[in-house]
Amino acid sequence: MKKAIVLLSGGMDSAVTLYMAKQGYDVETLIFDYGQKATKEVDCAIRLSEAAGSPYTILDIDLPWQGSSLLDGDEEIPEGGENAVGGIPSTYVPARNIIFMSFAVSFAEAIGAEAVFIGAHQLDFSNYPDCRDVFFESFRNVIDKGTRSGSVGAPVKVETPILNFTKKDIVAKGLELGVPFEFSWSCYKGGGEPCGSCESCILRAKGFAEAGAPDPLLSKELRSQG
Repeated sequence: MKKAIVLLSGGMDSAVTLYMAKQGYDVETLIFDYGQKATKEVDCAIRLSEAAGSPYTILDIDLPWQGSSLLDGDEEIPEGGENAVGGIPSTYVPARNIIFMSFAVSFAEAIGAEAVFIGAHQLDFSNYPDCRDVFFESFRNVIDKGTRSGSVGAPVKVETPILNFTKKDIVAKGLELGVPFEFSWSCYKGGGEPCGSCESCILRAKGFAEAGAPDPLLSKELRSQG
């Protein structure tokens, strides 16, 4: 069976992408521990990999220059409504998807995988520039011109199956595929339960509400407050 690498953050988007990739590929997941405040993401990514029956690799990398409220302990995570419309929020991690995708393509070439899947999407998203179709088209050109697989006419594919999904679409697809959303984590903060006020929490809540489904990650009390 064809092999693929799935970038797995532990969030709902990458979880759905993992289960979509498994429809046609033998999947391994790549998990990054990069100093993010929500270290719980890593544990959730492991649980999702195990639930899907996919082997995983954890990469521990350091971004000492930080440059993001997701990394800088002195900078507060913004509340969902604090970001200017159309602006890039402080939670943007400089060049994160360039870094992550580069590792993933290297991994794919090394093990003979045909594709790299990433759960980026450009609808109902945080306006990160490295989650847009123009970025992935450009990165495909980089792979084509700068890798061995590309030089022989068989470049590693970059698959973005939920790129044009809304959060509602993502939840609906996950429910269809049996994704264990209770193992996922979307909140930018750590803690026992999601904060409910960061942009990621708000977007997740929007998706479940519009899909008409309860979020299994939340207690009944929190759901009643939503």
